[in-house]
Amino acid sequence: MPNKETFSIKPIARFIGEEISDCEMVVDPFARNSRLAHITNDLNPECDTDHHLDALEFLMLFNDESVDGVLYDPPYSLRQLKECYDGVGFSLSQYQTQHFFSDIKDEISRICKTGAKVVSFGWSSLGMGATRGFSHRRILLVPHGGIHHDTICVSEVKL
Repeated sequence: MPNKETFSIKPIARFIGEEISDCEMVVDPFARNSRLAHITNDLNPECDTDHHLDALEFLMLFNDESVDGVLYDPPYSLRQLKECYDGVGFSLSQYQTQHFFSDIKDEISRICKTGAKVVSFGWSSLGMGATRGFSHRRILLVPHGGIHHDTICVSEVKL
């Protein structure tokens, strides 16, 4: 990534605005310094967020079917995940690492109302997936040029 602040990249910021503009309650478990969601979280205490919890613990704060939208921009790889946790003095067990992304997505599915939108970012267009009750709405591919991976932005709605 040429910029760790994913949401500051103009086409991505525009995509997010278009997708969550009608959502009353949006949460972001990996916000870094973004304030686009109504309730934000980042593990790093140096980030400007409402909470500084592990993402799974943060999502567990919400009741079933209680949010209208989620911005899902986790570390894109297990290496980046390890760096994030190690960087703030935490470590993940082998179990936590193996199940990290699926556990987070299961919690997101639990807290989303029917009709809720999840906007995901990464190197895959899978997003939340049909097995968790979501259907793709839009996909945006953002090329960064050079040796940088593209960012795939996926908007889904919970059925």
